[in-house]
Amino acid sequence: MAGGKAKKEKAKAQQHMPYQGGISFHKSKGQHILKNPLLVDSIVQKSGVKPTDVVLEIGPGTGNLTKKLLEVAKKVIAVEIDPRMVLELQRRFQGTPHSNRLTVIQGDVLKTDLPYFDICVANIPYQISSPLTFKLLNHQPVFRAAIIMFQREFAMRLVAQPGDKLYCRLTVNTQLHARVFHLLKVGRNNFRPPPKVDSSVVRIEPRRPRIEVKQKEWEGFLRICFNRKNKTLGSIFRQKSVISLLEKNYRTVRALQIGQEDSLKETDTKMDFASFGDDQGMEMDDEGADDDEMEVEDGEPDEVQSEFKDKVLGVLKEGDFEEKRSSKLTLQEFLYLLSLFNKAGIHFS
Repeated sequence: MAGGKAKKEKAKAQQHMPYQGGISFHKSKGQHILKNPLLVDSIVQKSGVKPTDVVLEIGPGTGNLTKKLLEVAKKVIAVEIDPRMVLELQRRFQGTPHSNRLTVIQGDVLKTDLPYFDICVANIPYQISSPLTFKLLNHQPVFRAAIIMFQREFAMRLVAQPGDKLYCRLTVNTQLHARVFHLLKVGRNNFRPPPKVDSSVVRIEPRRPRIEVKQKEWEGFLRICFNRKNKTLGSIFRQKSVISLLEKNYRTVRALQIGQEDSLKETDTKMDFASFGDDQGMEMDDEGADDDEMEVEDGEPDEVQSEFKDKVLGVLKEGDFEEKRSSKLTLQEFLYLLSLFNKAGIHFS
């Protein structure tokens, strides 16, 4: 018993690593504080903050990045979930020339209505990477850019190009709404306590104007395409479960007399950011589908479905997509293929 208790106390101590001021960091909450001042300076410089900018900072921690942002921005709005860190921020900047330009909001950023901001600069808890990315992309009014520190693999998925191993649904969904650029790689030893993985800083610039799509239709379409991203689209769309789903949608649309013109004009760009993946939102596609991915059977469709199957495959042939693979399609090609399906009365939601 005594030995077991000692092990538990040791494990607990490892989860709470103190810093100079006496505050302990919780790894379980993703609290990894940047300790390298040169890196902090580099992030602020690459963010391109202007003296007229209102900056949103997420997870400011003890304020190392906050201090540098206050030196260059008009105002900093910091959202922090940990009340201990909120008190530390208030203590650190109270009575300084920067105090009247800092607003601290205590709360969960995913549940907080964010105020107006021009640019976001943040070192975030990695477990909220996916939902936070899509919450920001759904924010109105549109901001200029977000410079965010992500776990390196997640960051590389955001910037991946067709043909890259990490190119996935997350990539296409993000790039539909924004241009993403890799700024710099950050080693784990730049943090206190050090995380288990390296990180990267990316720049996310929302598209202006937005590419308008019906979001549920787009999501349903991409789920099928990326179910096995390295198979040909002809192979994917021949599957019995895919044909059955699309035929059911086709019959429903016809029964409800939803015309092609109204369907194409309808837009639903407000996104449920919480649904874009749990934890890191890293779908593995071919390497292992998410639990919420459609399970595809390998059997051929029944004969009664052959007419509708021909209709589906006819769309692929029309756009010369039958032998192409999702892993190598560009955003523009996905948009074009979806438009061809919709034009033929085939829908994904």
